Amino acid sequence: MFALAHLSDPHLSPMPRPRLVELMGKRAVGYFNWRSNRGAHHSPDFLSALVADLKHRGFDHLAVTGDLVNLGLPDEYALARRFLESLGPGDRVSMVPGNHDAYVRGTALLHIDLWKDYIAGDEPAQDSGIAGAAFPYLRRRGNLAIIGLSTAIPTAPFLATGRLGKAQLLEFERLLKITKEERRFRVVLIHHPPAGKHSPHEILTDAKAFCAAVAREGAELVLHGHKHKAMLQKIAGPERDVNVIGVPSASNPGTAPERGGAYNIYRIGGEAGAWTCDMESFGIARGGAAIAKIRSAKLL
Repeated sequence: MFALAHLSDPHLSPMPRPRLVELMGKRAVGYFNWRSNRGAHHSPDFLSALVADLKHRGFDHLAVTGDLVNLGLPDEYALARRFLESLGPGDRVSMVPGNHDAYVRGTALLHIDLWKDYIAGDEPAQDSGIAGAAFPYLRRRGNLAIIGLSTAIPTAPFLATGRLGKAQLLEFERLLKITKEERRFRVVLIHHPPAGKHSPHEILTDAKAFCAAVAREGAELVLHGHKHKAMLQKIAGPERDVNVIGVPSASNPGTAPERGGAYNIYRIGGEAGAWTCDMESFGIARGGAAIAKIRSAKLL
């Protein structure tokens, strides 16, 4: 039995104080939003408690599906590197970036270098079309194949869309095919949800192409973030539907159903053709005070 943990969207705080020259364009809008509203929904103390609980329960590998930073300030990426190191070494933690991790063009690729231990595949990556990037990456862990994708692109103010691009999609489908032939349990990490209906300002623009690749080659599990809520959807595979699962923001101290900060653990067993996968979610239930199991589901 392999225990794969999953958390997302920590939006690390306290945020480094930006210089006036850094508050231009999209950052100015984002900073106002953070100070007036968004920042109140992210607690470093709650995040620390959630991570401590996760470590206490234990896991074989951890998936982090993006949005570590907020405004793409240079100092935020170093803070995020220290956070990743607190979770574990690069060979035990796999992450993919979110739209906030590529918030503005000037710092959109800083995560590629500073977080490289957590986004490096087992083998040199094919050309993804993302400058300096190694996406998609493939990591083999036990009987799992972990495929990491990047949807992180800088966008205009008030937009939080993501895009994979043709080159990354082609390589993604190739990795699905070869790891299927290896009879591995394929876990896909992506920030933007590829399933369901979402507001135009926050969609994955090539979600249909992603779903088409999965429909042709299949996958066993797709994990995402972005929406800051617990989600369980399905997309079509060649033999059966594929579970697509999102988790809330790990730093949200609220206890509203599906929105309060939580992490998942997926317990994966069996073999190709007879996989099993059980999910447990841990957070604070409404009216509760301590982190505990708040939901569970048998996925396979």
